[in-house]
Amino acid sequence: MSLIHNERVKLSASALNGVGVAMIAAGFVTPLVAMTFDVPGSAARGALVTTLAALAWLVAGVSLHLLARRLLGGLQE
Repeated sequence: MSLIHNERVKLSASALNGVGVAMIAAGFVTPLVAMTFDVPGSAARGALVTTLAALAWLVAGVSLHLLARRLLGGLQE
């Protein structure tokens, strides 16, 4: 039973990590790169609001990554 449990835990952790990485890429990296290269409309709400929103996405993505790491701590021998 522990093999099945471990595989389910690894699958769940992988899914959480994937969502976290996607959140960081879409919500943090993309807006900051767009602002860096002066893409039209990239800072339509203002640089400060865009930066704060990007930081919120970064925190959410890193939180999911850390949750996935914690979930892996539940693997059984």
